[in-house]
Amino acid sequence: MRELKGKPVADAITEKMREKIAALAEKGTVPTLAIVRVGERPDDLSYERGALKRFAGAGARVQVHALPADCTQVQLEETICALNADAAVHGVLLFRPLPKHLCEDKIKQLLAPEKDMDCLTDAGYASLLTGGTLCPPCTPRAVVELIDHYGIDLTGKKVTVVGRSLVVGKPLALLLLGKNATVTICHTRTKDLPAECRAADVLVACAGSAKMIGPEHVHPGQIVIDVGINVDAQGNLCGDVDFAAVADTVEAITPVPRGVGSITTAVLLKHVVEAAERV
Repeated sequence: MRELKGKPVADAITEKMREKIAALAEKGTVPTLAIVRVGERPDDLSYERGALKRFAGAGARVQVHALPADCTQVQLEETICALNADAAVHGVLLFRPLPKHLCEDKIKQLLAPEKDMDCLTDAGYASLLTGGTLCPPCTPRAVVELIDHYGIDLTGKKVTVVGRSLVVGKPLALLLLGKNATVTICHTRTKDLPAECRAADVLVACAGSAKMIGPEHVHPGQIVIDVGINVDAQGNLCGDVDFAAVADTVEAITPVPRGVGSITTAVLLKHVVEAAERV
């Protein structure tokens, strides 16, 4: 069994972006991300710290716009509009989910699509469907970056995606189709899920359910990519795949942690650099 770790992928992306950032600096441009955070959710703060470290190490810039958890819809909308108008800001990342009193749908209509770094806007999804230049969601692109880094050719391969969210499952299926894979999307109502999973050459688990993928879902020679981030009954971080139960069967698998999740801030950096290059 081969572990497909995320750090080598993230490091390779960052090094390439460092070169691009240096070239942009010669033209007087510093790729700049604006993070908009409402409240102080621990997962948001953790991702923010990771992004700050990644960007600083590559020579890019991050602005943090922190609003209180009880901010008004108007305050949030004004923040987004100001960032749209700021030519020094190349990308905007809004942490979600928002507090229940705020309307995310209105924000989707306000954020400039060319500054949308995580496919929040309708235009971003339209670009994903048509193969346009706007940014796909960071996590699905992190999966594709991992696949590319490890030289996994998906042409003609059967890929099963377990999960159908707008954040990961659906956009990931589109990106995998772009790699010439034959893609099946499964979910909680799929009949005989284990059989569907065993039929895949590559299995991607992104349903958000701890250790739902077990030995009955996999077969020898299979590649398993675990996108899930969960906490098990013992309070330990785990993925959607029962790693210990399947590791001796499959050909390759991503660990959790230190897998796909560790690539996302590098992909975010890549998105901001690409946005800066388009200006």
